[in-house]
Amino acid sequence: MNLLLVETKLPSGQTLQLIKGDITVEKTDAIVNAANEVLYHGAGVAAAILHRGGSSIEEESDAWVKLHGPIKYNAPAWTSGGNLACRFVIHAVGPVWDGTQEENSAVQKEAELAEAVKGSLQVADRLGLASIAFPAISTGIFGFPEERAAGVFYRSIREYFGGPSGLKLVRLVLFQAS
Repeated sequence: MNLLLVETKLPSGQTLQLIKGDITVEKTDAIVNAANEVLYHGAGVAAAILHRGGSSIEEESDAWVKLHGPIKYNAPAWTSGGNLACRFVIHAVGPVWDGTQEENSAVQKEAELAEAVKGSLQVADRLGLASIAFPAISTGIFGFPEERAAGVFYRSIREYFGGPSGLKLVRLVLFQAS
C-alpha cells in the first residue's frame, strides 16, 4: 500500500502529492514510465510496469517505436495501462547523468529532464486525463542526482500549471519495495 508523505495545493489549483510506494499500483488515470528512447522494458520502473501490466504494454511500445521512431525528451509515447489500475502509461525519456558534467552540461541535463516532465503533462492533457503519477525519472540507473531532480520536477510542474490544464492531481511516487 502506498503512503502519502506530503500534499500541497498549487497556486493554480492542482494538488501535488509526494507518495512512498510502488507506482505500478497507483490508481491515477496515467502513470509515467521512466523509459529509454526505444521503449525497451528491461530494468527498473519499466520492467516493473511490464511485469505487472502485462505483455500488451510491450507490444504497444514496440508498435509506437516502429511507427514514430525513438522517443524524445519533449515528446513522450503512451500506451494503454494493460493490466494496471491506470488507463494509460506515458513513456518519458529522461537524461543520463554520468557524474562528470560540467555546470553548463548539468544545466542542459536539467533542461532535458524538465522537457520530459512537461511533455508527460502535455500528453496527459491531450488525453483528457485528470490525474497522473510520476516516478523519479532519471534518478535510478540513469544516475541523475535525486535532490537536483526533485528541484527540476517541482519547478517544471509549477511552470506547466501556469497555463490551462485539465489535470487536477499530480503524484510523485518514490519507490519503496514492499
